[in-house]
Amino acid sequence: MKNIWIVDDDEEMLRAMDLMLKMLDFETRFFMHARPTAEALLAGEEPDVILLDINMPEVSGLDVLEFIRRNKKWDDIPVVMLSTEAADVTVDKAILLGANGYITKPVMLEDLKDELEKAMKKAN
Repeated sequence: MKNIWIVDDDEEMLRAMDLMLKMLDFETRFFMHARPTAEALLAGEEPDVILLDINMPEVSGLDVLEFIRRNKKWDDIPVVMLSTEAADVTVDKAILLGANGYITKPVMLEDLKDELEKAMKKAN
């Protein structure tokens, strides 16, 4: 079973994503802030995929993405951005920084499934 980390400061979103990912047969782990996510990676833990919200307090998801992509050790971890922002400039910036996919909120189950499949194929 694939392990997906969800990084989002919105508790309702975490619950919704957990339910959808379980329906898609994924195992989940939640992080409400960037720091514990970075600490888990630095401790040697690695998920199969990271779903990463862009708009979070203290450290943005784009900053977390940059941190992940600066370390070659994590190059093979697909990162799919989550955001309410659908502006091309935001999507383009995320892709330029190394995101493997982008999903706008509210998230639909079929879109989530498709984006995760694409992201995992791109990373391999």
